[in-house]
Amino acid sequence: MLCSREVNELKRLYVGNLNYRTTEAELEAKFAEAGNVVSTVILTDRMTGRSRGFGFVEYETEEEAQAAMQMLNGQEFAGRTLRVDLARDRSNDAPRRRSTNRY
Repeated sequence: MLCSREVNELKRLYVGNLNYRTTEAELEAKFAEAGNVVSTVILTDRMTGRSRGFGFVEYETEEEAQAAMQMLNGQEFAGRTLRVDLARDRSNDAPRRRSTNRY
């Protein structure tokens, strides 16, 4: 049986290769073509506030997320070719290393 975190992961998509000028509203409008979007977020650099070029879109259902992934992966949006995949839980990744660069 899947826990609620795993179920949410099936409805949440990673969206990469975004144009740095893309807004969350534009991203939501594009992905709404494939289903009911629950949330969108574009990650930004902490220091500059500039987009990091990727974000996440969450759908109401797993089926909508799958449809969006098939429909939009590889499609051009705002002059860039989108990379759309299921989002992974960061806790499953290797631990992040802190920079030892002490300018």
